[in-house]
Amino acid sequence: MSASTDTATRPPAQSSLPEDAGVLGGGRMGSGIAHALLLAGCRVRVAESGAERVAAARANVEKAVRASTERGTLDPAELDGVLARLEVGEGPQFLAPAGLVVEAVPEDPALKARVLSALDAVLAPDAVLASNTSSISIAELGAALPENRSLIGLHFFNPVPASTLVEVVLRPGTPDELVERARGWVQQMGKTAVVVRDSPGFASSRLGVALGLEAVRMLEEGVASAEDIDAAMALGYKHPVGPLRLTDLVGLDVRLGIAEHLERTLGPRFAPPQLLREKVARGELGRKSGRGFYTW
Repeated sequence: MSASTDTATRPPAQSSLPEDAGVLGGGRMGSGIAHALLLAGCRVRVAESGAERVAAARANVEKAVRASTERGTLDPAELDGVLARLEVGEGPQFLAPAGLVVEAVPEDPALKARVLSALDAVLAPDAVLASNTSSISIAELGAALPENRSLIGLHFFNPVPASTLVEVVLRPGTPDELVERARGWVQQMGKTAVVVRDSPGFASSRLGVALGLEAVRMLEEGVASAEDIDAAMALGYKHPVGPLRLTDLVGLDVRLGIAEHLERTLGPRFAPPQLLREKVARGELGRKSGRGFYTW
């Protein structure tokens, strides 16, 4: 039986996270997901490639956890105990003991499919694989996996520690039991799950990218400045941040990649504006490069 995506009348989910969880990829998103799992009580392993990236991943997660004490979401007395549950190492094999592994590698279908296959080869048969993809089909990613491997989309939002939303993405035939477990895990991490079918861009990326692309077109056409376009949405529609500043935070290259994927799957209404292509070509990727639609 396949799960319904109607969340309006569902009771609170009841499911505990596995004691051991893993994250493949220790960048901004991966470290944020590891942070959420640690604060939810898991022992967390983070896997990266190469000693330099392993060290950077550990630093990223530790920084996120320490910041929680400053925000008041973690008692400073608990800090050492939380960090003691973190391990960082190299390669998929390092994650073998985990009952749940979330891949958080870059938004490249071939790369994600490869790492999911590598994880499948080392995890226990009853372990659950999850992809943090923001737009790629979960069915496509799972095509090379055994039919009995549990796979689901867990799309976290940037920045993970501050965001309260996770999209739970279902591929065709996802069992109700797995959906309820995933909803429970999200709840245990202090976040809210929205359940969506496996369709291009899911719910959030499809709507968010549509708004972001139109904002870029308005800037390209000289309708208003980046600051005023963003202020219109923040003040008029109560968005916490405007679409151009948000594009800078997400990364212009990331937004471009998602837009190109949606253009291929949903049609020309998602065609990326030339201004976005030009900025990415110049290396103006947003906050991570120091310049995008704003100077950081």
